[in-house]
Amino acid sequence: MTKPHPRTRRIVAAALAGALAIALAACSSGTGNGSSGSQTISKDGTDDGSTLTLWTRAPLEKQAKLLVEAYNKSHKNQVELTVVPNDDYVAKVGAAAGSNGLPDLFAADIVYVPNWVKQGLFQDISKQIDGLSYKDAINKGHLKAGTIDGKEHVLPFVLDLSMMFWNKQLFTEAGLDPEKAPANLAEYAADAKKIQALNKPDTYGTATGLNCGGCLVFTWFPSVWADGKQVMNEEGTKSLLDSDTAKDVYSTWQDLWKSGAVLPSSKDETGPTWTAGFTEGKVGLMFYPATLLSSTKFDVGVAGIPGPQGGGSTFVGGDGIGISKDSKKAAQAWNFLQWMMSEDAQVGVLAKDNDVVSRSDLANNEYAAKDPRLVTINEVAGKGDTPISLNFQEAFNAPNSPWLTLVRNAVLGDGKSVDKDNSEITSVLSQ
Repeated sequence: MTKPHPRTRRIVAAALAGALAIALAACSSGTGNGSSGSQTISKDGTDDGSTLTLWTRAPLEKQAKLLVEAYNKSHKNQVELTVVPNDDYVAKVGAAAGSNGLPDLFAADIVYVPNWVKQGLFQDISKQIDGLSYKDAINKGHLKAGTIDGKEHVLPFVLDLSMMFWNKQLFTEAGLDPEKAPANLAEYAADAKKIQALNKPDTYGTATGLNCGGCLVFTWFPSVWADGKQVMNEEGTKSLLDSDTAKDVYSTWQDLWKSGAVLPSSKDETGPTWTAGFTEGKVGLMFYPATLLSSTKFDVGVAGIPGPQGGGSTFVGGDGIGISKDSKKAAQAWNFLQWMMSEDAQVGVLAKDNDVVSRSDLANNEYAAKDPRLVTINEVAGKGDTPISLNFQEAFNAPNSPWLTLVRNAVLGDGKSVDKDNSEITSVLSQ
């Protein structure tokens, strides 16, 4: 896999987030309302031939280009898209915010959204969102991430879900039912060990990113949610990753590692190649980005990520998008956003390209119906979660985060420091 996945490349940028938060707070307007407070924007916004600017991160280039091209073909307004390398995105947004030079629209990794909303980088679009007849069907995790003091600032741009994928050919060779998903985490581990027992050269039961905090929250948090438990308190200030359920997740992976069923390079994987083994057909099953379904060239099964007791959940990641504080074309920018949420865009552009839709009422669409796996992905999206915390980066995604310390001690070590390590996560979250 040559193109890093959205949730992996943010690791480098995460180290910048703390410093930038201070700079952005000092430089931004701090109101979160921008110029929208004095404008009356119609339900559909304004389509008068204006030129709009939009920034997005490189991992979302495909979806962003498809949406912009479709919008430009069908509207008088024209959107000029700028794709920014992922590692440069946080710094570029920070510099632009400080000089009042943000584009009309910009997308943000969903875990950055709460901080950028708090710092006033997005305009308040609550009235416009409330006016959408299908508001209740819009992905709630993304709306929540962009809400502060009851005011909404972003809509989902592209959803990125974690799912359980399995290689049907390797399942068949191992004597497993290729059409049956592991029902719980114990079955997941048992199936991985059976594939490992094939002793095929360079082939392993499962894989993960044990040195990649972002990869691990993306794929392990859902195992906790699947059992009906939480990873943080509602305020995002206390870690609950010392629960019995969480400890069951760690012990399962510790056993998998000790058994030799985990791709060895997983130990030092920091993100850029964490999905490569599965994509190359060398891994039996793993928790994997749903956005890579279309680029996985062999037959795979897809299901929600199970917990120790079963169930299925997903981390609803991806990017939110809003109107920047610096835009003087809020009505025109809203015209793009409301179209982006329409059936024409969600189904006619995203679903057509095998991407996940952001509206639950459009989940079972004409394109998804052709592939039951897409229906499954869309349905599981409604059962997932998007954890919200102002200090999420420092607690979980940073290269030396306490979350990463917890996992490595629990899986690669003796597993006896979970309670202590969890307290360290809380210390960061509550700052």
